[in-house]
Amino acid sequence: MLIKGCRTDLAVESLEISKQDNIGKLSGVISKTENLSGFSVTTVEITTDEAAEKIGKPIGVYDTIVIDALARREEDSFTSACKIISSCIKKLLPKNDSSPAFVLGLGNRQITPDAIGPFSCEYLLATRHLIDKEPDLFSNWRSVSVISSGVLGQTGIEVSEIAKGIIEQINPSIVIAIDALAAGDADRLCKTIQLSNTGIVPGSGVQNSRAALNEKTLGVPVISIGAPTVIDASSLISEQTKTPLFVTTRDIDKDVNDISRVIGYALNMAFQPDLTPETIDLYLS
Repeated sequence: MLIKGCRTDLAVESLEISKQDNIGKLSGVISKTENLSGFSVTTVEITTDEAAEKIGKPIGVYDTIVIDALARREEDSFTSACKIISSCIKKLLPKNDSSPAFVLGLGNRQITPDAIGPFSCEYLLATRHLIDKEPDLFSNWRSVSVISSGVLGQTGIEVSEIAKGIIEQINPSIVIAIDALAAGDADRLCKTIQLSNTGIVPGSGVQNSRAALNEKTLGVPVISIGAPTVIDASSLISEQTKTPLFVTTRDIDKDVNDISRVIGYALNMAFQPDLTPETIDLYLS
């Protein structure tokens, strides 16, 4: 999403840019920041069409969790991050804890900055088949289906078409779409995770927008989860380039793996509240 010349997928950045544009006190937006176990969590809620137009984001709730403690490998940071992100996800999930969920990993696993969706799926526990075969044994588990959709150039199929086909078959009450994002501030690269109940437009951050994935297009509420892995080069240099250029971090392989793991574990804990990072380790081993 391009906001006042800055390309960003993050609601907190869009809000900051809107305020800098002398909009003044922006009505229709509620923003708060709190510290949870050493992690900063900023919630931006857009409540009116006017505010949505000015900020460039749909009406809804956007949580941004700063995970720099995880990047620094601070003690217990992974477990704390999983718990915090899991609690934020739970707030967006349907109230009926037993309702089926469908997780869709977006992106190209062969391009590391775009691989957060597919890699996160590798850390998820798919349970729909287990519940179908052993309903008594897994009676307390939520039904979860997981798929990495690939990209149009690999499959020849739009992600929205894949999602609609699967939704028709499994009838989930919620879709969770995981994707890599673009930031406007290099300091936020691989150090923030954004959750939203507004869905997502795959590829919009890198000028390759596909069909939107949201409740209007899929007929099911959609939660988006993403982390910024690239920044538009024009945000770092004064002149505009003829060819779109995007910059990522030096340690992008490690960064994407860390982010994907924490997203996968947090989703497992949100879906199955009795799980801990330690028990998830056992199930995934």
